[in-house]
Amino acid sequence: MRISITHRIFLAMLAAAGSAVVCMFLITQWNIEYGFRRYVSSQEQTQIAHLVEQLEQGYSGQGSWDFLKKDSTQWQRLIAGSFFPGGPGPLDRKPPGPPWHEYPPKRPEGRDVGPMYPPPPPPEFGGRFYLLDAGKRAVLGPTGISDHDNLKELRYHNQIVGYLGVQPRRHFSDKHQIRFLNEQKLALSMVTGMVVLLATGMSLPLANRLVKPIKELATATNYLSAGKFDTRVPVVSVDELGRLARNFNELAITLEKNEHTRRHWVADISHELRTPLAVLRGEIEAIQDGIRQPTSEAISSLHSETLRLGRLVEDLYQLSLFDLGGLTYRKAELDCAMIINQTVELFRPEFTAHNIELHCELPKGKFSPLFADGERLRQLFHNILENSLKYTDPQGTLIVHLDYTTTDVQISFQDSAPGVPPESVERLFDRLYRVETSRNRATGGAGLGLAICKNIVEAHHGSIQAKQSPLGGLWLLVTLPLKGTVS
Repeated sequence: MRISITHRIFLAMLAAAGSAVVCMFLITQWNIEYGFRRYVSSQEQTQIAHLVEQLEQGYSGQGSWDFLKKDSTQWQRLIAGSFFPGGPGPLDRKPPGPPWHEYPPKRPEGRDVGPMYPPPPPPEFGGRFYLLDAGKRAVLGPTGISDHDNLKELRYHNQIVGYLGVQPRRHFSDKHQIRFLNEQKLALSMVTGMVVLLATGMSLPLANRLVKPIKELATATNYLSAGKFDTRVPVVSVDELGRLARNFNELAITLEKNEHTRRHWVADISHELRTPLAVLRGEIEAIQDGIRQPTSEAISSLHSETLRLGRLVEDLYQLSLFDLGGLTYRKAELDCAMIINQTVELFRPEFTAHNIELHCELPKGKFSPLFADGERLRQLFHNILENSLKYTDPQGTLIVHLDYTTTDVQISFQDSAPGVPPESVERLFDRLYRVETSRNRATGGAGLGLAICKNIVEAHHGSIQAKQSPLGGLWLLVTLPLKGTVS
């Protein structure tokens, strides 16, 4: 049988409250009985002291314990006089009263037999006391007692003439004491029952209140798994459940953003792929219909569109490999300045053909090893130089500058106009993003080159930033850690 979390919390709270109440009940009951026993014992010690005094007085008047041996009722009356004030005493000049089992004396009808004494204690009360002579031989009371540790000395003229022994109390025999203890136990039991009932009545609503945020999270999770990424849960506390609710809302926002990006990504890819395919289809159908002749110029146009489509598919493939973690990097110790110089010299003829000045500023006589993949770095610099070549106006300038620090190498690419609007600078590394005022499909840009650059830099534990160039164009700053500084 499956038990809901509400009932589990309810049972846990009820068990905790019940255990605490039972422990409190047992401890309080023991404390009441122990404290009452100590109180009775302290009262009894005072009465025993009075009994010792009475015994010493009796011995001083008789010179021996024979007066108790001859009349055992004197022993009983002596105990009664010490522990029950107003009762008969052994030194009374009045005739001795009836024995214990006849107390209180019956009053004959129409006759007055004298003062009525309080009822005697229970028979087992007097059995706790015994009298020993100076040699610790039994005089009165129960015999066969071997434990004489708790004895009270009886003295006459500073000499020990006997001992009074008291057996420890095993239980309460007085009905008033027993009734008092029973009343206390009954009151304590009623309080315990009321506490358990209150705990039971409060545990279930409190458990429902505690579980309510969890139920809301479970419902919202079901909505989220169904694709409703606009689902949010209210944050009503600052505890663990509140943090869980905030984390859930952040997750929902992230999933909503990713879903929005995915839809745009699919739409943009479809749009980018459809353009070269439409051009190819139009060119081929024109040749098939005889509108155009399969001349070398027509074949070259088809070939260029095919190359552009191939570059787009290759870029998408590279990005997909990076997302899946399947893009391999073969890193080794290399000279970053040499790779930049080789890539710049490869592009120099094209920059010259576009009438764009290309300046490469590399430190001379300085080398710091870089642990990286040489082919990926060439792809990185190739994409940046190609991007600058496409989107820099003729008569413009591109400055490539490399500088070493103690921990990394910084490569700066600054080109001239046209520039990028400030609101678009941070989005240049988004996939398929294009600033339409400076880019068009005629130049072949699909908005994937800088996204690939960002992936390559991050795979090398570096960073790439875009900002406004002092020359009026775009400034790209690539920072890569040197060998030995990569964590």
